[in-house]
Amino acid sequence: MKEVNVVGAVIVNEEKEILCALRSEEMTLPLFWEFPGGKIEKNERAEDALVREIKEELDCTIEVLKKVTTTTHAYENVIVHLTTYISKIISGIPVAKEHKSLQWVPQKQLPTLNWAPADIPAVNLLTNEIKI
Repeated sequence: MKEVNVVGAVIVNEEKEILCALRSEEMTLPLFWEFPGGKIEKNERAEDALVREIKEELDCTIEVLKKVTTTTHAYENVIVHLTTYISKIISGIPVAKEHKSLQWVPQKQLPTLNWAPADIPAVNLLTNEIKI
């Protein structure tokens, strides 16, 4: 089975809310929520991939601050290794260029969204253990 290494940004604002992205109907796993990000290219550092992906997907620049976790999830056709990082926006305002919508969500309310399975371990850590 194909395996991919991906990164996700847990982008935090001044109100301690986290930016959540709703996958569009055209994407795999349509209408699931996720932390925005994408695939790590060959010979690319995870943090660099995250900065690049957020610029492409949300048209803003982030600073990667701290690793949250790395999880592995086997979907029907692919095994995903997802590493999430707490990040903050240093320039720009997020725009949903690929996603259906974006929403700032208070940390404790993250579990109320219908998350993509690979993102759930990070959501659980953010809800129960990690203070932002």
